[in-house]
Amino acid sequence: MAQDQQKRQFSPEEWTYLTKYFVGNNYRYRENIIIPKNLGPVKIKTNEEKMVESFFESCAFKCLMSCVVGYGLGAAIGLFSASMGPASVTDTQVQTARQVFKEMKTTTLGYAKNFAVIGALFSGVECAIESARGKSDWKNGTYAGAVTGGLIGLRAGVKAGVFGAMGFAAFSTAIDYYMHNRFS
Repeated sequence: MAQDQQKRQFSPEEWTYLTKYFVGNNYRYRENIIIPKNLGPVKIKTNEEKMVESFFESCAFKCLMSCVVGYGLGAAIGLFSASMGPASVTDTQVQTARQVFKEMKTTTLGYAKNFAVIGALFSGVECAIESARGKSDWKNGTYAGAVTGGLIGLRAGVKAGVFGAMGFAAFSTAIDYYMHNRFS
């Protein structure tokens, strides 16, 4: 019976193939793989899509976008507040349209500049803190609010800087809490 069963001899090529099969990496890279998701198939992102996505998620883009949006929002709020109450109410003479528009322009640009600086500073600091910590949680907004409020308040003194840091940190924490918990 032992004579009926012959031992199989492998050639060196077969040994190489078996070694690669059992030890090596058998996964092939394929571009047309579709990963099933809950609502349907989603294609894997191309390198160009990943590059564009990384640009839009960069700290520089977030900072610039916050500056632009802050400028627009500040201009809208400044225009609204300038139309509600003129700054020079002590004059007894009637203001001309040119004076009113000049005053509205000054108020609008002042608000726009301040909102742009606050938006750029906050988003830049938050993105830097998030990159340094390697986490995306509520603490990033709190720390960024404290730094931003402190820097803005320091223009009026140390005491104002401390109160600005505490106030802006509390405000950004409350906004962060609301934004993260309203959908859950």
